[in-house]
Amino acid sequence: MANAKRAQMSRSVIDRLENENITLASVGKRAVAWGIDKFLLSALFFVIYYDKFDGIDFEQTVVLLANLTLQIVLLDVIYQTFFTWYCGATMGKIAMKIVCVDVNLLDKPSFLNSLVRAFMRIVSENLCFLGFAWAFSNPLFQTWQDKAAKTVVIDVY
Repeated sequence: MANAKRAQMSRSVIDRLENENITLASVGKRAVAWGIDKFLLSALFFVIYYDKFDGIDFEQTVVLLANLTLQIVLLDVIYQTFFTWYCGATMGKIAMKIVCVDVNLLDKPSFLNSLVRAFMRIVSENLCFLGFAWAFSNPLFQTWQDKAAKTVVIDVY
């Protein structure tokens, strides 16, 4: 019964998207956007903490990164939350011409939904990307973070 209700809800969202002539972003585009975002965040993190990385060897780098885990996670959550809430897309999504929208409004998500989405993204990444793999199992290509925040990622032209 629960599966039938979920399938009906998915069909309803798909119908709304089709009526508005909106297409879902491919998993490939989303993966490239993820890579761009990770590169940008890594570069930003390195710039912020450059002085701590200067002149240290590999083992010291590993220890430093372990000690800065909370800062890494916070930077990622702040980045994801702000850009999703403010623009509907991170820099990676903008580069790939895709955007995250609320399934009910078909507009950018609220601040709270953007925050939930950012936290669930961290959870998914730390559980061997299972939440990302989830996108292959549903017609809306929703990851765990999309399900939690009630969003979908669509193409923009």
